[in-house]
Amino acid sequence: MDHDLIEQAARQLAAANHTFCLTGAGVSAESGVPTFRDARTGLWARFDPAQLASQEGFATDPGRVWRWYMDRLAMAEAAIPNPGHRALARLEQLLPTFVLFTQNVDELHERAGSQRVYHLHGCLARFRCNDCGRLHELQPQERKAPLPPRCSWCGGWIRPDVVWFGENLPPAVLDAAWQALERCDVMLVVGTSGEVYPAALFPQVAREAGARVIEINTQATAITPVAHVSLRGTSGQLLPRLWERVVSLREGRG
Repeated sequence: MDHDLIEQAARQLAAANHTFCLTGAGVSAESGVPTFRDARTGLWARFDPAQLASQEGFATDPGRVWRWYMDRLAMAEAAIPNPGHRALARLEQLLPTFVLFTQNVDELHERAGSQRVYHLHGCLARFRCNDCGRLHELQPQERKAPLPPRCSWCGGWIRPDVVWFGENLPPAVLDAAWQALERCDVMLVVGTSGEVYPAALFPQVAREAGARVIEINTQATAITPVAHVSLRGTSGQLLPRLWERVVSLREGRG
């Protein structure tokens, strides 16, 4: 990795008053959490994503969808935050205003110590009624059940509180994102391909509002043409280096 690019990115972050960070599946993949499509292995490989993450699929076979999400939840809970997660938590502590919006549903950012986290696609470990929306506390015996539990309020099926195909992102989270994009002077985009909307629009919106855009990814993406700085490598390798340099700059060590 070009040292000059690390230096350029670090100086932009060190001078930032409002930093908007967007993370995607690449960050969690470094902790062994399969991406959505990669999770369709073994028994699940023969199913289309729409069969496992949509209202139509849930209505057709709620038990199949429930069992798949219980498998995904178990994988997420077994994962450990990696150095990239921890470096982002440290950047939040270091910089004046640092907000993190993630497309990941595993809550590894929180487990690494991040406090200001917004979940664009929901959380695997949170559950609600598919009919009335009432929250549900998952019980140990429900993890191995052949069918999802029923809502104690209305009797509807319980589902994971994640965004399925054809569903809108949580309005409050999306509103917070647009507001943060208007204020940010630096946007840090980590481990996302920039192909899932509306989050794919965020870097362009930030740049048009005057922010500097920094991308970290192992390869070029749809975001690369928008970025002022593109760092090639894993977030677990690059973010700790970036954090260390930002610390030096903010402490006046040049």
